[in-house]
Amino acid sequence: MNDPGLEPVPDPALMRKQYRADGLDEGELAGGPMEQFGRWFGQAAQEGGVFEPNAMVVSTADAEGRPSSRTVLMKAYDEQGFVFFTNYDSRKARDLAENPYVSLLFPWHAVARQVIVSGTARRTGRDETAAYFRTRPHGSQLGAWASVQSSVIYSRAELDAAYAELLARYPEGEQVPVPPNWGGFRVAPRSVEFWQGRWNRLHDRLRYVAEPDGSWRVERLSP
Repeated sequence: MNDPGLEPVPDPALMRKQYRADGLDEGELAGGPMEQFGRWFGQAAQEGGVFEPNAMVVSTADAEGRPSSRTVLMKAYDEQGFVFFTNYDSRKARDLAENPYVSLLFPWHAVARQVIVSGTARRTGRDETAAYFRTRPHGSQLGAWASVQSSVIYSRAELDAAYAELLARYPEGEQVPVPPNWGGFRVAPRSVEFWQGRWNRLHDRLRYVAEPDGSWRVERLSP
């Protein structure tokens, strides 16, 4: 029930948008999913309204199949897969140590598009991790040390104190070492779906599926 002193809360059942009229045809697809992803990613980055187009929802499950999801920033992609970085003691990293299967979702609402990736994750090498770590802003490097990701803390003050201590130890301009429990994961795709919103919820869904010989099969899914 709405509080009479507040603005009415919108009814989610009545919230709907019509999506774009132009669709996605099999003849328009690139030969492989990573090339197609590159096309869409470039368009998402260049078209207005897509906030952080490299933001993706990473969904994992532990050894007992209990799922969890969170938004993470993709930091690289190539023919081998999609890369993100995290604390290896975090929940997502613990899940991946028990169960390497992972799903990625790029939700580009502003252009009525999604990319859904299913695959397996493995850790990146330390050289690749260190190379990326050096590109992070100084404050983000310190943050990787200050946060014991996914652990319970008593207050914000505890986190701020840990950061202040690190800032005193490694002031701006001082090289910050790479934390030993921090690094990357590369998700090697087994399927990549490109979802284009269409009128009347009759969306286009084209999915690349990996074949045993390394080629990709394209299939259309009903919306």
